[in-house]
Amino acid sequence: MFCTNCGKEIPAGTKYCPSCGQEIKGSSAFDNMAENVNRAFDNAEQQLGSAVKDVHDTFSNAGQPYDGQPLKTDRGLLAYIVLNIITCGIYGYYFIYKMAHDINIACDGDGEKTGGLVAFIVLSFLTCGIYSWYWEYKLGNRLAANADRYGMRFQENGTTILLWCLFGVLICGIGPYIAMYILIKNANAICGGYNRAHGLGY
Repeated sequence: MFCTNCGKEIPAGTKYCPSCGQEIKGSSAFDNMAENVNRAFDNAEQQLGSAVKDVHDTFSNAGQPYDGQPLKTDRGLLAYIVLNIITCGIYGYYFIYKMAHDINIACDGDGEKTGGLVAFIVLSFLTCGIYSWYWEYKLGNRLAANADRYGMRFQENGTTILLWCLFGVLICGIGPYIAMYILIKNANAICGGYNRAHGLGY
C-alpha cells in the first residue's frame, strides 16, 4: 500500500502516512486483494529461489553429513501450488525430496524412515499413484507420533490425510490440497520444534 500524497510505501491499516502525515483513506477491497496476490507471488518467488539454491547445495554437498542448518519452517500451500504450475510439476518433486529430508532429520531415532524422492517416483509409477497416498499416510502418522517429542499434539494423523486424499476428491477435487495443507502445517511445526530444541535460528 502506498501513500497517495508522497508515494511512500506504508503498512496496511495505517491511518496516517509516517512520512508526510497525510490521512490515508480506507483502501478498496480490490487493492487489498491485489496486495495479497502480490505478497503470495513474492513468497512463491522467494521459495523458488530457495529451492534452486537447495538443489545446487545438494549436488555440491553430495555424500556430506547433515551440516546443522535450520530446517525449513515456512512451507506454504499457495506457494506449492503456484510453483508446481510455473515449473510444470517439477517443483512438486523437489518439495517431496526436501520434506522427506527435513522430516528424517527432525524425527531421527523414532525407528521410521520417510521414503525419499527416488522411491516416491518409482513406486508411485509402479502402483499407478497409489504409493503417493501411502507415502502421505505414513508421513501424517510419523508427524503425529513425533509431535510429543517437541511438546506438541496434532489432531490429524495419517488416517485424516488418507481420507482427505480419497474422499475429498468428491468435494470439487480439493481434498488432496487439504491433505497437503495438513502435512505442510504439521511438518513446519515439527521442523520448528527441532530448530528450537537444537538452538538453531528459524
